[in-house]
Amino acid sequence: MKIGLYFGTFNPIHVGHMIIANHLLEYSDLDEIWMVVTPHNPHKKKSSLLDNHHRLELVYLATEEYDAIKPTDIEFKMPQPNYTVHTLAHISEKYPQHDFCLIMGEDNLKSFHKWKNYDAILDDYHIYVYPRISKGKIETRFDNHQKIHKVDAPIVEISSTLIRNGIKAKKNVRPMLNEKVWKYVDEMNFYRK
Repeated sequence: MKIGLYFGTFNPIHVGHMIIANHLLEYSDLDEIWMVVTPHNPHKKKSSLLDNHHRLELVYLATEEYDAIKPTDIEFKMPQPNYTVHTLAHISEKYPQHDFCLIMGEDNLKSFHKWKNYDAILDDYHIYVYPRISKGKIETRFDNHQKIHKVDAPIVEISSTLIRNGIKAKKNVRPMLNEKVWKYVDEMNFYRK
């Protein structure tokens, strides 16, 4: 089975994340998408990042009606700070029957050459890139790379930051969230302060 790993803090997960995940399932050769919830980095200021278990619960709520989109907390059990290259190695070792690929936005591809062991990632994994509006240029070496696949997905300019700021400012952000995600966020009074 070919599985795309979609990493994120998902703070909170929103319809934009789901549009991209679903689009990749429908318009690429991926069989499943695993939403990898990135844990809080203990060396970074917490700011408005919800606890790991709350963000994982939000991803469960957002994905429960999609058979081929699944949440995973695999990074929660790994030493922090963690790097994508380590997660990829760990998940490939744990599930050798699957073929894993990395999903990233075009903005991340622009800085991919700065990632820890990015060349090792490219040696062993395919990368599916969805478009994002962002500054900067993609390095020439990644332009026509055989392991980098640009997916003609919709450009979704919804961000978790926009949602958190909207909630704090008492705006109606409900249309940007799955109904169950909105209910959980609202009932728990998240992002209000």
